[in-house]
Amino acid sequence: MIRKKVTIEPVTRVEGHGKVTIHLDRDNNVVQSRLHIVEFRGFERFAQGRPYWEMPVLVQRLCGICPVSHHLAAAKALDVIVGAGTGNGLTATGEKMRRLMHYGQFFQSHALHFFHLVSPDLLFGIDGDVATRNIIGVAMKHPDLAVQGVMMRKFGQEIIKLTAGKKIHGTGAIPGGINKNLSIEERDSVLKAADPLNAEHMVHWAQGALDFFKKYQEGNKDFIDKFSYFPSSHMSLVREDGALDLYHGKLRAVDSDGNKILNDVDYQDYVDYVGEEVKSWSYMKFPYLRHIGKKDGWYRVGPLARLNTVDFIPTPLAQKEFEIYKAYTNGLPNNMCMHMHWARLIETLHAAEMIKILLEDPDLQGNDLVIKGTKQKEGVGLIEAPRGTLFHHYKINDNDQIKMANLIVSTTNNNEPMNKAVNFVAKSYMNGEREITEPMKNAVEVAIRAYDPCLSCATHALGKMPLDIKLFDADNKLIDQKNS
Repeated sequence: MIRKKVTIEPVTRVEGHGKVTIHLDRDNNVVQSRLHIVEFRGFERFAQGRPYWEMPVLVQRLCGICPVSHHLAAAKALDVIVGAGTGNGLTATGEKMRRLMHYGQFFQSHALHFFHLVSPDLLFGIDGDVATRNIIGVAMKHPDLAVQGVMMRKFGQEIIKLTAGKKIHGTGAIPGGINKNLSIEERDSVLKAADPLNAEHMVHWAQGALDFFKKYQEGNKDFIDKFSYFPSSHMSLVREDGALDLYHGKLRAVDSDGNKILNDVDYQDYVDYVGEEVKSWSYMKFPYLRHIGKKDGWYRVGPLARLNTVDFIPTPLAQKEFEIYKAYTNGLPNNMCMHMHWARLIETLHAAEMIKILLEDPDLQGNDLVIKGTKQKEGVGLIEAPRGTLFHHYKINDNDQIKMANLIVSTTNNNEPMNKAVNFVAKSYMNGEREITEPMKNAVEVAIRAYDPCLSCATHALGKMPLDIKLFDADNKLIDQKNS
């Protein structure tokens, strides 16, 4: 019997709005815990009727944090529709400009998350003073780290500006390619700029951030290794040779023991492999692998998942760190929630290395920007966003209008894992406790923050969605209620 309900609202230091409800029985044990997404966006409906070429710009309005990811996923889907191929069919300049834009997004997004949203919990502890356990507290007590985070994000944003035209809601990627190249002057403004805002220094800083976390983990193994630890499947894109490729590849999934349960399939056929369930208490869908089923077919995406599915990382410094990371679990999949930060910082280093490599590539100064082919009526774009695997799926009519759009964003893919994490931590910290304290609630938020959710991106309807309307009188008494 439920005796008490604990509500955490809003969940802080995440992008978007959400809440957590935790139900306790008479013995103060957790009987139910859920992450609720309380906002509804409905971009899949907004897209219908729009000319298909608008989508790379329109879908960026989903979010100011990860617009580049949506921009590129939509462009990749439209590449298929305009007959330009499914990822490898673009010109060298077109593909490499997009990749540079993408790695700039990864670099700035991962830096923002680690330094601004995660570091307060590491530096001040889960039970630290709430008045200082934030980015302002970090800036006051650890100014060097705070400045480093700001400058790393600034550098990534400059890369985005040079490739997409603007730092937020750019227009660089178009169906079939890109609308600009990178001039020598633009290249040198980030490749050869004064310290710290140059590519070489960013590689150094990325390595430093990774070393900081590894040192922290060494001194706090019980917390980092055991916090929200549970087995799961993992899914991501992989390059055809098994390498980490954040822009293009095949779809692979492994179980908690490392066995392949989705073996490098073509993501154009994702609907054959990935289903979406709707539940009455959330505006976010629950994806699952069809051949396993709704109950057990859920999976994780994002940095932890990517490093569990790939065979190697194709840049030297990140590969060296990857080998250390994999050795920690004897080559088996890593299911430790807080190791998400470790994986995220390895990806940050990889992104910095890739940015430097791409900036030195003369193909970026090419003039062959767009390719066209035979028009198709349907296309799927898949990309690894900073937060995980991102699906964009469009169908068009004879008037070149979108007639169907389906988006499965990274945070939606992580919906069930985040709920598992909430339940794990709630039971670990709250079971049997007479008083629910602020640090206990923050521990639940720490589990959610590990996934770096972007909740505003994640709420899209496919079919009937839950709606709960309550009518209260002047005395705040419930007088009527309707549920869809």
